[in-house]
Amino acid sequence: MIDRVNTRGKAPIGRPRGFDADKALDQAMRVFWEQGYEGASLTDLTEAMGISRTSMYAAFGSKEDLFHKALQRYTDGPASYVPRALEQPTAWQVATAFLNGSVQATTTPGCPAGCLGVQGSLAAGEAGLSARDTLAAWRDNGISLLRERFQRAVDEGDLPAEADPGLLARYLMAVANGIAVQAAGGATRDDLRLVADMALRHWPRT
Repeated sequence: MIDRVNTRGKAPIGRPRGFDADKALDQAMRVFWEQGYEGASLTDLTEAMGISRTSMYAAFGSKEDLFHKALQRYTDGPASYVPRALEQPTAWQVATAFLNGSVQATTTPGCPAGCLGVQGSLAAGEAGLSARDTLAAWRDNGISLLRERFQRAVDEGDLPAEADPGLLARYLMAVANGIAVQAAGGATRDDLRLVADMALRHWPRT
């Protein structure tokens, strides 16, 4: 989930751009976050970014290239709670920070509700299959990172020896994904914090 996603397409060397590429990418991220890959038309994207299609292609490549860059922007920004959670000293604190971070990221005022990595392309037609696969790999990477962290916790005696790191990682990700879906459906931050708290009651402790 926090690995740098593959980005393709680079702006050609030439006349300096007449726009702020970082701000334009932030706007593209918001469009994909709110509308999903297939729901975001080129018109939606260029209008939000404040640039022409020609400028978009020159600076960011195709729509798919732009999506990869926007996902990386999301990974480094709203989803940056994930690496911070993994750095917590105990598995319990990792799980707590991960779920609390998910609640906060999916219910931030002024941002689209939910998670770009969950809702961006769950159901996609032919044109959106690459984006769907990219997001599936993004979520699977998050599970792998959590599993590795919980395996370390087992090895260090922080989790019970019988704990299954892979199952714990998938459990946390399933709860976080559910939180994202509920947030997109209008659930409040307070409601989702109660969900996270309930999930954590079942966390194995030594």
